Amino acid sequence: MHTRKVPAPLAALTTALALAVAAPVFAAQPAASTAAQTQARADIVDTAVAAGQFKTLAAALQAAGLVDTLKGAGPFTVFAPTDAAFAALPAGTVENLLKPENREQLVAILTYHVVPGRVTASQVAGMSKATTVQGGDVAIRATGGTVNVGDARVVKADVMASNGVIHVIDKVLMPPR
Repeated sequence: MHTRKVPAPLAALTTALALAVAAPVFAAQPAASTAAQTQARADIVDTAVAAGQFKTLAAALQAAGLVDTLKGAGPFTVFAPTDAAFAALPAGTVENLLKPENREQLVAILTYHVVPGRVTASQVAGMSKATTVQGGDVAIRATGGTVNVGDARVVKADVMASNGVIHVIDKVLMPPR
C-alpha cells in the first residue's frame, strides 16, 4: 500500500488542530459540564481531526480554503473519506490536488462530499440521491444494512458535531464531469 506524505506546513496545521481538541469525540461522554459538552460537540473540522483518521481530508480542506466554512454554523452533512480512502487513489493524485493551481478542482471534489443540512443515517438510508454543495447529485443505495453513497460505503454513521453530522466513507467521491 502506498502512503502519501502530507506537505510539512499542512502536517503542522493538522497536528496543531489535533492538539487543540482535548477529548475524544467518538466516545460517548456524559454531559458533566458545559466544557465537556463543548468538547464532545466540537464542529465538523475539529471532530474529524480528533478522530485521527482524516489527516489527508484536513490537509485538503486547508488547501482548498474550506476549513472556516466547515467550522461555520452549518448545518452540514459530510461524507468523510478516511486517510485510507485517499491513499487508495492513484499515486500522485493527492499531491497534485493540493497544488495551488488545482484549488478549483480540489474545491469541487471536497464540496461533492458535503450536503446542506443535518442528514442522519436513518434519513440517508431513505434517500435515492442527495444534492451536494458542489451542485451535483450523488446516488445513495441502502441494501441489507449497508449504505452506499456513490461508489463509497458508509463505514461509520452519525458522528455528531455541533454544526452537523459526519458519515465516514471508504472511498473518495469524484463529481461527474
